[in-house]
Amino acid sequence: MEVFLVSLLNGLVYGMLLFMLSSGLTLIFSMMGVLNFAHASAYMLGAYFAFTISLYVGFWPALILAPLLCGLIGAAIEMYGLRRVHKNGHIAELLFTFGLALIIEKCVQMTWGLVAVPYRVPAGLDFPLFSVYGTNFHAYRAFMLLISALMFVSIWLALTRTRVGLIIQASLTHPEMVGALGHNVPRVFTLVFAGGTALAGLAGVIGGNYQVTEPSMAFAMGPIVFVVVVFGGLGSLTGCFIASLLMGLIQTFAIVLDYSLADLLKQLGITITSSTPFAEVLTVPLPRIGALLPYILLVLILLVKPRGLMGTRDT
Repeated sequence: MEVFLVSLLNGLVYGMLLFMLSSGLTLIFSMMGVLNFAHASAYMLGAYFAFTISLYVGFWPALILAPLLCGLIGAAIEMYGLRRVHKNGHIAELLFTFGLALIIEKCVQMTWGLVAVPYRVPAGLDFPLFSVYGTNFHAYRAFMLLISALMFVSIWLALTRTRVGLIIQASLTHPEMVGALGHNVPRVFTLVFAGGTALAGLAGVIGGNYQVTEPSMAFAMGPIVFVVVVFGGLGSLTGCFIASLLMGLIQTFAIVLDYSLADLLKQLGITITSSTPFAEVLTVPLPRIGALLPYILLVLILLVKPRGLMGTRDT
């Protein structure tokens, strides 16, 4: 019971972090049809910006300034990069964002070095909030859950209860009609891309000190985010939220449960020995399979639903 409850709480925290990162990509992917491989790079930049800003003015100003910087970078990328390569099709956009991700990673390495930086949890939140069977649940994890929940509610209200949200939703399916009504659709696209990038930067600020702030953090989170977005359904914020929680719980429990397929077969009376066919595969610990789970799910989703993953952008 102790392992279950602790793993459940850790899975919720990790799942909400995934939602913070994938919510912005959900909007960008569904509205603009852009496979933005550089989205996880904004997550990395948010963590590094927060680390640098916090050295001078503290964590709380960095919580606001770092996402704003990421949003400005995202707006510049859309205006001066994606808008120009859009006429060449989705492949050009994919290659552009992939190359941009590599450039950002190299810039981070040259600026902050190849090793992890000491980006720490703020002292005001670095204390145990409560204990579960002797295991402390720190206040910073509760803070992450709170910020993620507020983000979900804020985005949902903004998209469904405000004029800007209605224009954004209309631009998803009827960009010509929105333009005919006098709205600047390219500016709407820039706003969405900048907002999605800022959300990724906010996830970096929150998650950079929860995990490790290093140059490879974007590559580690990128595939998982794409799985969440596709699995949750393009354009579905609720689906993205549910998929993030499921992925966080599955990966957390996969790491905690130290079993293999051989252990399961043993409960059924089947003993695996070195001479058994595929013995090496059957004895692989579940945590290793859990690390491969996002990639496996992404391949299966592409096999089941190979069409319709690319959105459309007619403006």
